[in-house]
Amino acid sequence: MILQEFLEYVKTRRALNTPDIHAFMNDMSDEARRITFRLNGAYHTPDEVRAVLSELFGYKVSDTLRVFPPFYTDFGKNIHIGENVFINACCHFQDHGGVTLGDGCQIGHNVVFATLNHGFAPEDRATTYPAPIVLGRNVWVGSNATILQGVTIGDNAVVAAGAVVTRDVEAGTIVGGVPAHFIRHI
Repeated sequence: MILQEFLEYVKTRRALNTPDIHAFMNDMSDEARRITFRLNGAYHTPDEVRAVLSELFGYKVSDTLRVFPPFYTDFGKNIHIGENVFINACCHFQDHGGVTLGDGCQIGHNVVFATLNHGFAPEDRATTYPAPIVLGRNVWVGSNATILQGVTIGDNAVVAAGAVVTRDVEAGTIVGGVPAHFIRHI
């Protein structure tokens, strides 16, 4: 399997349960860990951070991207980031299913983006299923929030610190809690 085949396959949201998919995911995870260990192992200037992230993501990231390492991912090739995005320290991107951050997003400390879920039936528990996470423009995600697979967060929304977002968030709203629920309109 090659990267483009995998990226097309995960768009279908079908099970990631074949030997060739598992081998590909393991290889990509090894590569992502090698790059992130290098990123996280020493101080780097903002330009150096962007250069390493460009290598990790497989495209040149915007000069307006600011990331405070450490930064973690177990794949790296399905992260798409707009202009003027800030990602604070200790964020985790499980991006097999795809993570998109729109222009102007602000991501707090220790945020988790989880695009894979396991089958619920015991006999299907080892099978993972991908679904993308999409943040619109100017979304602010507070520290220690977790965004789960298949969630879309609308433009200008705010996710409160510590929230667990299990379903879509309307534009211009604030959500918080576990599971996250509507708090108010902005």
